[in-house]
Amino acid sequence: MPTIIPTFILLIFLIIILLIVVTSCVKIVPQEHSYVLERLGTYMDTWQAGLHFKVPFIDRVVRRVNLKEQVVDFPPQPVITKDNVTMQIDSIVFFRITDAKLYTYGVENPIMAIENLTATTLRNIIGDMELDETLTSRETINTKMRSSLDIATDPWGIKVTRVELKNITPPAAIREAMEKQMKAERERRESILKAEGEKKSAVLVAEGKKESMILQAEANKQATILAAEAQKEKMLKEAEGKAEAIRLEKQAEADAIRMIREAGADDAVLTLKSLDAFKAAANGRATKIIIPSDIQGIAGLAASLKGVVDEPDPVEEEPVRSAARPDSPAPASGRTPGQGSLQVGQPTTLA
Repeated sequence: MPTIIPTFILLIFLIIILLIVVTSCVKIVPQEHSYVLERLGTYMDTWQAGLHFKVPFIDRVVRRVNLKEQVVDFPPQPVITKDNVTMQIDSIVFFRITDAKLYTYGVENPIMAIENLTATTLRNIIGDMELDETLTSRETINTKMRSSLDIATDPWGIKVTRVELKNITPPAAIREAMEKQMKAERERRESILKAEGEKKSAVLVAEGKKESMILQAEANKQATILAAEAQKEKMLKEAEGKAEAIRLEKQAEADAIRMIREAGADDAVLTLKSLDAFKAAANGRATKIIIPSDIQGIAGLAASLKGVVDEPDPVEEEPVRSAARPDSPAPASGRTPGQGSLQVGQPTTLA
């Protein structure tokens, strides 16, 4: 019985050791990871994601490699520009491991190697650039550094995807000078913008005055044209009224003549009408009147009519006729026969 107990304990111990050994020989590689396997100190295989087995006590996993993209933030590095300005630049490198074997056996400390390589590459690039160019050419610097680091780290199984300059810190004196320069530049821009604003304002005011004067001139012109058209219309209306009055007057005269003709008026009536016209002409303001030669008939007719109207009674006419003899002298009025009377038979002018 005492012999059986130690044997049982030894068996249990061996089973436990066997389980431990078997468990250590089973490896599960996670996604985006790689295991580098060595057999008796020599590279054997690279395990990718999945379940793997190794030979106990012979095979050994020497490195577990993370294949995800990694970020390394390096401390500021002192660099000197082409114009001898020393400044601090810190950079960030994005990389990923593409070959676990090269990453394991290519370089002793890959992160330190990338840091030193980044510092030397940055110094070489900045050394060919001046301060102002360095501050305004970050994209160019990033591109050059990424290209140089990618070529240098390719034998290490590392792919540099991006390089960014996190911060560029010039010396304090340079920063103060840059601030003064920036302030002066902003003041200059302010003056320029203010002058341009005043110029535009003056131009707009002048253009407004110009347009106002043009509109005023156009308004005056339009008013003058309208006044002229109104005056023209007035004159036309007045002329039309006068013409209409003359036409109506002549129409009335023509109607009167037509009515006289239609009434069958004799020569006596026409002669009386002529006398009325002559009387109306004589009552005017004219100082001279031209009497036509046919006034004899008109005068004779007038005398006849007057004699008929003014004929005296026979009783009263006889003494007058006896008193008046053919050979009696002319009255003492100072006028000779024929003066103060119309000369019939030829045109006469009365003054």
